[in-house]
Amino acid sequence: MRPMPAEPRNTETRNSRIRREVMQIILDRRLAPGAALPTETELMEELGVSRNSVREALKALQALDIVEIRHGYGTYVGQASLTPLADGLTFRTLARHEDDTGALAEILQVREVLEEGLLRRVAVLLTDAELDRLEGVVDRMEAAGRAGRPFPELDREFHELLYAPLGNALVPQLLGAFWAVFRRVAGVRGRCDGPAADVTVGRHRDIVTALRARDVEGAQRAMAVHFRGIEARASGGVG
Repeated sequence: MRPMPAEPRNTETRNSRIRREVMQIILDRRLAPGAALPTETELMEELGVSRNSVREALKALQALDIVEIRHGYGTYVGQASLTPLADGLTFRTLARHEDDTGALAEILQVREVLEEGLLRRVAVLLTDAELDRLEGVVDRMEAAGRAGRPFPELDREFHELLYAPLGNALVPQLLGAFWAVFRRVAGVRGRCDGPAADVTVGRHRDIVTALRARDVEGAQRAMAVHFRGIEARASGGVG
């Protein structure tokens, strides 16, 4: 069998270069999300490449949410969200064998390490008013559980609200990405049922109780117990 020609590799290198140059234009011109990019013709002239090469580069950047192509209107700077990361992690996890819980456990492990580390930082920042809001979310969880309603969005709200005092915009995006991956994979694998509502409520209330007492180690232990339950759920256990 003859070896593959070198052109595909050269083409890929050229496409990568064009993508990088388009991103550099965005950075150099300080274009904010929603701002219009130069037209295809302008990009062709500035980069010295064909229209097809520009279009291929823009399509690749659109997949990364770096640009947004609005057909008939032009191309704009995207939000650069973590949606592509969530999509990639979802595919990576689902690509493993049906009975392989290791891939989902890896996602949970990364999220656990992230949250337990952030918990130590946020524990000294949380005010009584913020703790009251967290407890309010737990109360709503409890009410939903008593009414027989699932409350996954309240669970998500709790974790996002918990780390809000850090003022780090990347944190809720990362948590949201991990959350989306877990929900998608658990749904496909038929593992949507969590532990009893009162158990989930109790685990979140334990976190708030420890934080009110300024017991950082206790809060981290409570968070670890919470994650043990999530991991049991992911593996098909009772949690």
